[in-house]
Amino acid sequence: MNIDLTNTTSSKINAALVEARRAAGSPAVGMVLTLVVVTDEGNHYDALKAAADASREHPSRILAVIKRPGRSPRERRTARLDAEVRVGGDAGGGETVVLRLHGELADYADSVVLPLLLPDAPVVVWWPVDAPARPAQDPLGALAQRRITDAYAVEEPLEQLAARAASYAPGDTDLAWTRLTPWRAMLAAALDQARTDVISAVVESEADNPSAELLARWFANRLKVPVEQVVTDGPVVTGVRLRTAAGDIHIDRPDGPVATLSIPGQPDRTLALKVRGTAELIAEELRRLDPDEAYAAALRARVTAPAPAPAPAASEKAGSEKAGSEKKDQKDV
Repeated sequence: MNIDLTNTTSSKINAALVEARRAAGSPAVGMVLTLVVVTDEGNHYDALKAAADASREHPSRILAVIKRPGRSPRERRTARLDAEVRVGGDAGGGETVVLRLHGELADYADSVVLPLLLPDAPVVVWWPVDAPARPAQDPLGALAQRRITDAYAVEEPLEQLAARAASYAPGDTDLAWTRLTPWRAMLAAALDQARTDVISAVVESEADNPSAELLARWFANRLKVPVEQVVTDGPVVTGVRLRTAAGDIHIDRPDGPVATLSIPGQPDRTLALKVRGTAELIAEELRRLDPDEAYAAALRARVTAPAPAPAPAASEKAGSEKAGSEKKDQKDV
């Protein structure tokens, strides 16, 4: 059921939600959290689809906040709230409210959202594209227990990670880190089987990939080893190599959903390691609402590159050239 409201208020939106639930035959509120999606017109369809799919696992009230401050001075002075209420069908396992904030109202999104939050339920705010410099200090971010950003969706992802490290607050997370969950689980299991010390690590990925950067920082933080980053054609992270005295522990995923795991002294194994969609990533983040300490430690870690191989000494180089010359003379003879 869809209800369109023009030039409305938060109280009228709440009344429309109650009416829609009654019409759908479920007057009780069965949602477990409120998910606030701060997006724009160009990205709101994909973001809402991912949020609705995730809500089938975590029934939620989804509030999509679309700010439209206007271009002309007259539009910027006008304050108007339009809303679309969706219950059932494409709304997933909960209910969805699309809020369009026009004019001056775009600067007061928190005052519109606050009356629409589920009582006594956690709040999660997700910025699919453009996130504020300090999510925890943003008026909407201050309402939430968890704040989700995505460094992969910006033009300068590595600069975004640096900004996230500087502004981190408990409850912050990024989908670039969530994408690494299968990699981290498989690497931890491989190290448990190998039972050997890691000397250095190599991360292979496309250029400027934020997940690869976070994986390198995680190695630096947890293993205390130098990490080499190798650029490949992608997509995303294509391989990880942990160098040990017994040989390399290697996960190789050149393309597609399948990877190969190699552990010294054991036969190679084929693993399912697909690139997950946004809905799966959001669903994973909604499973935990406490601060992600592993993400915080990796975000702030510093990566040390392996030392370059020493150049041969001048005497060794001269001796090598002399030996080569003698071999050439002997061949000529």
